[in-house]
Amino acid sequence: MSIGVSAIGQGLLYGLIGLGLFLTFRVLDFPDMTVEGTFPFGAAVAVSAITHGISPIVATLLATGAGMLAGLATGLLTTKGKIPVLLAGILVMTGLFSINLRIMGRANLSLLHQANLFQTAFLKDLPPYFNSVVIGVIVAVVVVGLLMLFLNTQLGQAFIAAGDNPSMARSLGIDPDHQMVLGLMVGNGLVGLAGGLLAQNNGYADVNMGIGIIVIGLAAIIIGEVVFGELTLSQRLVAVILGSILYRFVLLVVLALGFNADDLKLISAVVLAIAIMVPQIDHRLRLRRVLQKGVQAHG
Repeated sequence: MSIGVSAIGQGLLYGLIGLGLFLTFRVLDFPDMTVEGTFPFGAAVAVSAITHGISPIVATLLATGAGMLAGLATGLLTTKGKIPVLLAGILVMTGLFSINLRIMGRANLSLLHQANLFQTAFLKDLPPYFNSVVIGVIVAVVVVGLLMLFLNTQLGQAFIAAGDNPSMARSLGIDPDHQMVLGLMVGNGLVGLAGGLLAQNNGYADVNMGIGIIVIGLAAIIIGEVVFGELTLSQRLVAVILGSILYRFVLLVVLALGFNADDLKLISAVVLAIAIMVPQIDHRLRLRRVLQKGVQAHG
């Protein structure tokens, strides 16, 4: 039971990465590699802040702000420096590696004997493995609710329009560059938040903890889309969180089958590849059935 509950908690927290990527990968339609540096950046800021006596809540907010700064850097390199967004993300991700080392003063930093958000007073009567679920639910509900409100505002509609058709958005007086910077800041802010929360939940921050994190975020998005099908934009935000939880259970099943934990990155890549291919295969099969029916009807 504890393993299943922990998987739900991890899924809720990692779902924040999926939400961040959803804004850039799905709404704005561009790949953002910054997240591989933003995730450990948020973790490093949160853990360093806590070890220096700052409140865990404030430390978590600082992690979110750090993520937004990383997104801003990528946005400015892309819109003002005219660097392709993929390359801009890689440049910021690479630079953040050194910044994280500066912040922590070493490759990893522990929260041993330090209070954190998952040890707050209102959680003291719960089993430890329930803490991540409670915090995860609270944060996920707040974040999804705020994103739904944002996407239904005039600014949010402009943000969606800029992603759907930049040329049309520009003709309507919307600046796609501003929307891109906004999307990168909000998306990376959520990834920084996830980094800060997961670092507290795991009890440490490490400069290498962002490797492959983009695969986890994309898996949450695509599994949610494959499992839940056609949804409204607001419903898709919830589907991302649920997709992240399902992804954690897929990993649990894989480990239960006897696979080595060292192969998790490879397994994650395979799971994502399969999830991406399923809709394509399903579409081809449906098209083939339609063609066969057409041939039979004219036969």
